[in-house]
Amino acid sequence: MSRGDHVDTGHPVHNPNIVGFTDAEINETPVKVKWNSMGPGIVAAATGVGAADLVATLTAGSRYGYALMWAVVLGVIFKIVLVEGVGRYYLSTGKTIFQGWRTLGVWTSWYFGIYIIIWGFVYGATAMSSVALPLAALFPGVNSIFFAIASGLLGMGLVWLNRYGLIEKLMTVLIGIMFVAVLASAVMVGPNLGDMVAGLVPRIPEEDGSMFYVLGLAGGVGGTITLAAYGYWLREKGWNAPRWMKVMRFDNAVAYILTGVFVIATMVMGVQLLYTSGLEISASDEGLLDVGNVLADRFGEPFAVLFLIGFFAASFSSLLGVWHGVSLMFADFWTNFRKPADSLDQDDAPSLRSKPARFYLIWLTILPMSLLFLGRPIFLILLYGTLGALFMPFLAVTLLILNNQKRLVPSQFRNNWVHNGLLGITALVFVVLGVQQLLNALEPLWAGG
Repeated sequence: MSRGDHVDTGHPVHNPNIVGFTDAEINETPVKVKWNSMGPGIVAAATGVGAADLVATLTAGSRYGYALMWAVVLGVIFKIVLVEGVGRYYLSTGKTIFQGWRTLGVWTSWYFGIYIIIWGFVYGATAMSSVALPLAALFPGVNSIFFAIASGLLGMGLVWLNRYGLIEKLMTVLIGIMFVAVLASAVMVGPNLGDMVAGLVPRIPEEDGSMFYVLGLAGGVGGTITLAAYGYWLREKGWNAPRWMKVMRFDNAVAYILTGVFVIATMVMGVQLLYTSGLEISASDEGLLDVGNVLADRFGEPFAVLFLIGFFAASFSSLLGVWHGVSLMFADFWTNFRKPADSLDQDDAPSLRSKPARFYLIWLTILPMSLLFLGRPIFLILLYGTLGALFMPFLAVTLLILNNQKRLVPSQFRNNWVHNGLLGITALVFVVLGVQQLLNALEPLWAGG
């Protein structure tokens, strides 16, 4: 291994001569939670809520009104449970989530390795295009491909600096812009509080396809592969021992509750702007441009501009978070997938200065630019959709196993019956959603046959 591939010794986890944490570290006095004890959760939430999530929520609101509000709340609970499981595994064992997966067998490396390569190539083009859409609407004289390429290069440059504090501050600003833009728009259109409260009662509309929207809202509140990156952001923050457990739980819960408020505000816009008027929007990211047009017609151009700025903030925060977090995950995979699972007894994942991390940054940024000009090959889309449908069930099921391992996880940090119950329900929902997404991804094959 070259010098640049080693773990960033600027914030070592603990004594490298000791496997796992010592009893003293495990029983160390917990760090006190403060009102501003936040950081990695904001990064994870801002990364996970992108243009696709906004479109899905707007579409659900435009079709079913407030009837699926309860599914949004359920989605917040699911994500808090999953991300808390990722963070708890890291803080109680000193191992990254990938190193945990390796203990379950080599098949996890094959699945994750193929997935992260295909996902990165397709997502890179999707993320850059998503950032370009609102910018092209704000500056119609500039070709959107220019904005797409510029956003990818800017994201790569910022992450290349390997300064987590800078990324966290930028993400905090971006999520602040998202909140101001969307909440202001939601207040402007005037939510119906009575219907919102009624929408918290679980029920499934009778229309065909409503179950897909229920599962989509429950599964789409804040990310897929980026949920697993949370442990790496904890490490970058310096929260790297059991004494940070309470702080991590606070950080995670507050971040996803804020995300839930944001998604509810998006649903309000879908209902009040679209459902009450019988309007529909595009199923792709361009649907957000449709919302901007409706806002402009109803309230004037300045409100459309405000919404488009929020659209940009949501898209660029997702790009920046993926460029940062998933590059760290790839570097961990590339460094450790050939090693025996039993030898991975410390967090020796490399930093963003490492060659694997910088290779993946280039993979996310430069190569996908070809898809901006050529369109996306159907084979890649099929593979992307198929592997992506399996990731959330993979994460939920593996967390259910990892956090019950007696030989790795100290007893006080293992799943209790509440954790196991919630993770079990979460796993079941994502398995069902994954099968649905898998069938949708493979539909072109059946049609072709």
